Amino acid sequence: MPAPATAQRTRSDHRFFIVAAAAAFVIVFVGFARTYYLKPLFGTPALPWLVHLHGFLMTSWFALFFVQARLVATHRVDLHRRLGVAGAALAGLIVIVGVTVALRSAARDMQDPAAGGPQALQGLGFILFVLLVFATLVGVALLLRRRRDYHKRLMLLSCLSLVGPGLSRIPLNHVPVVAFLRTGGPLGLFGLDLLLVYACIGYDTWRNRRLHPALLWGAMLMAAEELPFIWMFLSSPTWTHFASRLVS
Repeated sequence: MPAPATAQRTRSDHRFFIVAAAAAFVIVFVGFARTYYLKPLFGTPALPWLVHLHGFLMTSWFALFFVQARLVATHRVDLHRRLGVAGAALAGLIVIVGVTVALRSAARDMQDPAAGGPQALQGLGFILFVLLVFATLVGVALLLRRRRDYHKRLMLLSCLSLVGPGLSRIPLNHVPVVAFLRTGGPLGLFGLDLLLVYACIGYDTWRNRRLHPALLWGAMLMAAEELPFIWMFLSSPTWTHFASRLVS
Protein backbone atom coordinates (compact mmCIF):
# COMPACT_ATOMS: atom_id res chain seq x y z
CA MET A 1 0.00 0.00 0.00
CA PRO A 2 1.42 3.46 -0.86
CA ALA A 3 2.76 5.46 2.06
CA PRO A 4 0.13 8.28 1.82
CA ALA A 5 -2.70 5.73 1.85
CA THR A 6 -1.16 3.96 4.84
CA ALA A 7 -0.81 7.24 6.73
CA GLN A 8 -4.41 8.15 5.96
CA ARG A 9 -5.68 4.81 7.20
CA THR A 10 -3.61 5.17 10.39
CA ARG A 11 -5.10 8.61 11.07
CA SER A 12 -8.57 7.20 10.44
CA ASP A 13 -7.92 4.39 12.92
CA HIS A 14 -6.79 6.90 15.53
CA ARG A 15 -9.98 8.92 15.07
CA PHE A 16 -12.04 5.75 15.34
CA PHE A 17 -10.69 4.86 18.79
CA ILE A 18 -10.99 8.44 20.03
CA VAL A 19 -14.59 8.81 18.84
CA ALA A 20 -15.59 5.38 20.19
CA ALA A 21 -14.15 6.20 23.61
CA ALA A 22 -15.95 9.56 23.63
CA ALA A 23 -19.25 7.93 22.63
CA ALA A 24 -18.96 5.38 25.42
CA PHE A 25 -18.40 8.09 28.01
CA VAL A 26 -21.27 10.22 26.69
CA ILE A 27 -23.61 7.26 27.24
CA VAL A 28 -22.35 6.80 30.78
CA PHE A 29 -22.54 10.54 31.50
CA VAL A 30 -26.14 10.82 30.30
CA GLY A 31 -27.17 7.70 32.20
CA PHE A 32 -25.66 8.85 35.49
CA ALA A 33 -26.27 12.59 35.05
CA ARG A 34 -29.16 12.75 37.52
CA THR A 35 -27.62 10.58 40.22
CA TYR A 36 -23.92 11.43 39.93
CA TYR A 37 -22.46 13.89 37.43
CA LEU A 38 -25.16 16.57 37.68
CA LYS A 39 -26.82 15.51 40.91
CA PRO A 40 -26.76 19.02 42.50
CA LEU A 41 -29.08 20.16 39.68
CA PHE A 42 -31.59 17.38 40.35
CA GLY A 43 -31.48 17.20 44.14
CA THR A 44 -31.02 13.44 44.22
CA PRO A 45 -30.06 11.75 47.53
CA ALA A 46 -26.51 11.99 48.81
CA LEU A 47 -24.15 9.14 47.97
CA PRO A 48 -21.79 7.26 50.31
CA TRP A 49 -18.13 8.05 49.90
CA LEU A 50 -17.44 4.57 48.52
CA VAL A 51 -19.93 5.14 45.67
CA HIS A 52 -18.26 8.48 44.92
CA LEU A 53 -14.92 6.69 44.77
CA HIS A 54 -16.42 4.07 42.46
CA GLY A 55 -17.77 6.79 40.16
CA PHE A 56 -14.47 8.62 40.14
CA LEU A 57 -12.52 5.49 39.24
CA MET A 58 -14.91 4.52 36.46
CA THR A 59 -14.83 8.03 35.01
CA SER A 60 -11.05 8.00 35.19
CA TRP A 61 -10.96 4.85 33.09
CA PHE A 62 -12.85 6.50 30.22
CA ALA A 63 -10.72 9.63 30.52
CA LEU A 64 -7.52 7.61 30.57
CA PHE A 65 -8.45 5.64 27.46
CA PHE A 66 -9.27 8.87 25.63
CA VAL A 67 -5.94 10.40 26.66
CA GLN A 68 -4.06 7.23 25.71
CA ALA A 69 -5.67 7.21 22.27
CA ARG A 70 -4.73 10.86 21.79
CA LEU A 71 -1.14 10.19 22.86
CA VAL A 72 -0.79 7.44 20.27
CA ALA A 73 -2.34 9.67 17.62
CA THR A 74 0.20 12.40 18.40
CA HIS A 75 3.10 9.91 18.47
CA ARG A 76 3.71 10.23 22.22
CA VAL A 77 4.10 6.49 22.65
CA ASP A 78 6.67 6.98 25.43
CA LEU A 79 4.17 8.80 27.63
CA HIS A 80 1.46 6.35 26.59
CA ARG A 81 3.52 3.48 27.98
CA ARG A 82 4.24 5.27 31.25
CA LEU A 83 0.56 6.03 31.75
CA GLY A 84 -0.16 2.40 31.00
CA VAL A 85 1.38 1.43 34.33
CA ALA A 86 -1.08 3.74 36.10
CA GLY A 87 -3.83 2.28 33.95
CA ALA A 88 -3.10 -1.24 35.16
CA ALA A 89 -3.32 -0.07 38.78
CA LEU A 90 -6.52 1.83 38.01
CA ALA A 91 -8.12 -1.28 36.50
CA GLY A 92 -7.30 -3.23 39.65
CA LEU A 93 -8.88 -0.56 41.84
CA ILE A 94 -12.00 -0.50 39.64
CA VAL A 95 -12.49 -4.22 40.19
CA ILE A 96 -11.81 -4.13 43.94
CA VAL A 97 -14.00 -1.10 44.63
CA GLY A 98 -16.67 -2.28 42.19
CA VAL A 99 -16.97 -5.65 43.96
CA THR A 100 -17.13 -3.93 47.35
CA VAL A 101 -19.87 -1.53 46.21
CA ALA A 102 -21.85 -4.38 44.63
CA LEU A 103 -21.69 -6.50 47.78
CA ARG A 104 -22.76 -3.65 50.04
CA SER A 105 -25.59 -2.64 47.72
CA ALA A 106 -26.85 -6.22 47.51
CA ALA A 107 -26.74 -6.60 51.30
CA ARG A 108 -28.77 -3.40 51.69
CA ASP A 109 -31.29 -4.31 48.99
CA MET A 110 -31.81 -7.77 50.49
CA GLN A 111 -33.34 -6.08 53.52
CA ASP A 112 -35.60 -3.82 51.46
CA PRO A 113 -38.42 -5.51 49.45
CA ALA A 114 -39.00 -2.24 47.59
CA ALA A 115 -35.44 -2.45 46.24
CA GLY A 116 -35.84 -6.00 45.01
CA GLY A 117 -35.32 -8.11 48.10
CA PRO A 118 -33.84 -11.53 47.23
CA GLN A 119 -33.74 -10.57 43.54
CA ALA A 120 -30.87 -8.28 44.46
CA LEU A 121 -28.66 -11.36 44.42
CA GLN A 122 -29.27 -11.73 40.68
CA GLY A 123 -28.15 -8.15 40.14
CA LEU A 124 -25.10 -8.81 42.27
CA GLY A 125 -24.16 -11.81 40.14
CA PHE A 126 -24.55 -9.83 36.93
CA ILE A 127 -22.35 -6.98 38.19
CA LEU A 128 -19.67 -9.42 39.32
CA PHE A 129 -19.76 -11.06 35.89
CA VAL A 130 -19.40 -7.67 34.19
CA LEU A 131 -16.38 -6.89 36.35
CA LEU A 132 -14.91 -10.30 35.51
CA VAL A 133 -15.32 -9.57 31.78
CA PHE A 134 -13.72 -6.15 32.26
CA ALA A 135 -10.78 -7.61 34.19
CA THR A 136 -10.29 -10.32 31.56
CA LEU A 137 -10.26 -7.84 28.68
CA VAL A 138 -7.80 -5.55 30.44
CA GLY A 139 -5.59 -8.42 31.60
CA VAL A 140 -5.30 -9.93 28.13
CA ALA A 141 -4.74 -6.47 26.64
CA LEU A 142 -1.82 -5.91 29.02
CA LEU A 143 -0.36 -9.30 28.22
CA LEU A 144 -0.57 -8.45 24.50
CA ARG A 145 0.62 -4.85 24.86
CA ARG A 146 3.43 -5.45 22.36
CA ARG A 147 0.89 -6.52 19.76
CA ARG A 148 -0.63 -3.11 19.22
CA ASP A 149 -3.51 -4.25 17.02
CA TYR A 150 -4.73 -6.62 19.75
CA HIS A 151 -3.94 -4.30 22.64
CA LYS A 152 -5.85 -1.25 21.45
CA ARG A 153 -8.93 -3.22 20.44
CA LEU A 154 -9.14 -5.08 23.73
CA MET A 155 -8.72 -1.84 25.66
CA LEU A 156 -11.54 -0.31 23.63
CA LEU A 157 -13.76 -3.26 24.48
CA SER A 158 -12.89 -2.80 28.15
CA CYS A 159 -14.46 0.67 27.95
CA LEU A 160 -17.49 -0.58 26.07
CA SER A 161 -18.01 -3.34 28.63
CA LEU A 162 -18.76 -0.66 31.24
CA VAL A 163 -21.48 1.29 29.40
CA GLY A 164 -24.34 -1.08 30.32
CA PRO A 165 -25.25 0.43 33.73
CA GLY A 166 -25.29 3.94 32.26
CA LEU A 167 -27.28 2.90 29.22
CA SER A 168 -29.88 1.12 31.34
CA ARG A 169 -30.56 4.38 33.20
CA ILE A 170 -31.40 6.41 30.11
CA PRO A 171 -35.23 6.62 30.04
CA LEU A 172 -35.98 5.18 26.60
CA ASN A 173 -38.38 2.36 27.45
CA HIS A 174 -41.20 4.13 25.59
CA VAL A 175 -39.38 3.22 22.37
CA PRO A 176 -40.53 -0.34 21.48
CA VAL A 177 -37.24 -1.40 19.91
CA VAL A 178 -35.29 -0.17 22.92
CA ALA A 179 -37.62 -1.96 25.34
CA PHE A 180 -37.17 -5.17 23.33
CA LEU A 181 -33.38 -4.90 23.23
CA ARG A 182 -33.21 -4.22 26.94
CA THR A 183 -34.61 -7.68 27.50
CA GLY A 184 -31.58 -9.06 25.65
CA GLY A 185 -33.37 -9.69 22.36
CA PRO A 186 -33.28 -13.14 20.77
CA LEU A 187 -30.88 -15.42 22.66
CA GLY A 188 -29.55 -12.36 24.47
CA LEU A 189 -27.11 -11.59 21.63
CA PHE A 190 -28.62 -8.26 20.65
CA GLY A 191 -28.83 -6.44 23.93
CA LEU A 192 -28.92 -2.67 23.74
CA ASP A 193 -25.52 -2.36 25.38
CA LEU A 194 -24.00 -4.51 22.63
CA LEU A 195 -25.08 -2.27 19.76
CA LEU A 196 -22.12 0.06 20.23
CA VAL A 197 -19.81 -2.96 20.31
CA TYR A 198 -21.25 -4.29 17.07
CA ALA A 199 -21.03 -0.85 15.47
CA CYS A 200 -17.32 -0.65 16.33
CA ILE A 201 -16.73 -4.16 15.02
CA GLY A 202 -18.54 -3.35 11.79
CA TYR A 203 -16.56 -0.17 11.19
CA ASP A 204 -13.23 -1.74 12.07
CA THR A 205 -13.94 -4.74 9.83
CA TRP A 206 -14.97 -2.50 6.95
CA ARG A 207 -11.89 -0.30 7.31
CA ASN A 208 -9.43 -3.17 7.55
CA ARG A 209 -11.19 -5.68 5.27
CA ARG A 210 -11.23 -8.35 7.99
CA LEU A 211 -12.74 -9.17 11.33
CA HIS A 212 -9.98 -8.82 13.89
CA PRO A 213 -9.69 -11.81 16.29
CA ALA A 214 -9.47 -9.51 19.33
CA LEU A 215 -12.85 -7.99 18.50
CA LEU A 216 -14.38 -11.36 17.72
CA TRP A 217 -13.37 -13.08 20.95
CA GLY A 218 -13.84 -9.97 23.06
CA ALA A 219 -17.36 -9.44 21.73
CA MET A 220 -18.22 -13.09 22.33
CA LEU A 221 -17.09 -12.72 25.94
CA MET A 222 -19.20 -9.58 26.37
CA ALA A 223 -22.23 -11.18 24.70
CA ALA A 224 -22.04 -14.00 27.24
CA GLU A 225 -23.32 -11.49 29.81
CA GLU A 226 -26.67 -11.47 28.03
CA LEU A 227 -27.14 -15.19 27.43
CA PRO A 228 -30.16 -16.83 29.09
CA PHE A 229 -28.13 -19.55 30.80
CA ILE A 230 -26.29 -16.87 32.80
CA TRP A 231 -29.59 -15.63 34.20
CA MET A 232 -30.74 -19.20 34.78
CA PHE A 233 -27.67 -19.77 36.92
CA LEU A 234 -28.18 -16.48 38.77
CA SER A 235 -31.73 -17.62 39.59
CA SER A 236 -30.61 -21.05 40.80
CA PRO A 237 -30.51 -22.15 44.45
CA THR A 238 -26.76 -22.72 44.07
CA TRP A 239 -26.07 -19.07 43.29
CA THR A 240 -28.63 -17.81 45.81
CA HIS A 241 -26.98 -19.82 48.60
CA PHE A 242 -23.47 -18.75 47.60
CA ALA A 243 -24.38 -15.09 47.13
CA SER A 244 -26.26 -15.00 50.42
CA ARG A 245 -23.09 -16.07 52.19
CA LEU A 246 -21.14 -13.38 50.32
CA VAL A 247 -23.37 -10.56 51.54
CA SER A 248 -23.99 -11.90 55.05
